[in-house]
Amino acid sequence: MEAVTNPRRERVDAARNRAKILAAAAEIVSVHGVEGLAMAEVAAAAGVGVGTLYRRFGDRSGLAYALIDEREREFQSAFIQGPPPLGPGADPVTRIRAFLHALTDRTVEQLDLLLMAETASPFARFGGAYDGYHAHLSMLIGQADPKADAYVLADQLLAPLAASLLAHRLRTCGVTVDRVKSALDQLLPLR
Repeated sequence: MEAVTNPRRERVDAARNRAKILAAAAEIVSVHGVEGLAMAEVAAAAGVGVGTLYRRFGDRSGLAYALIDEREREFQSAFIQGPPPLGPGADPVTRIRAFLHALTDRTVEQLDLLLMAETASPFARFGGAYDGYHAHLSMLIGQADPKADAYVLADQLLAPLAASLLAHRLRTCGVTVDRVKSALDQLLPLR
């Protein structure tokens, strides 16, 4: 396979439209929830044609994934190359704690979108971002305790942050975000 040396760049107007669309969609979701994410309303709020929206994102689900992806890129950048304690430079246990707290906040921030994405199919939660989180936690756990079963412990630390479980606990059981973070701190096998 030949390497691509000149990847196709997004046109300036297309990039501007994409930013306007994502901003309008994020605002609609923040005010009306995922249920309010209608293609015609997003197009009108962004000042673009509905056809532009469909060509760019395919459908409502594609638009929702684009909103998730935008925030996910920021989050991954923060834990891969951002400042400590979330990024490199802090001890592994401090980084694990910072990561779990930031992931809790990140999940709560887009809970309805993530709930939709994670429940699309039986294994929709796994792969992609989850694999990145898992690899990151496995690495940090291994650094903190080389004898630990980092692979399985990473899953155990990520399990409480499944969007469906978090939504259930926060919305129907009266659990607070601070309580979730405190419990994650107690789960940390390494001190």
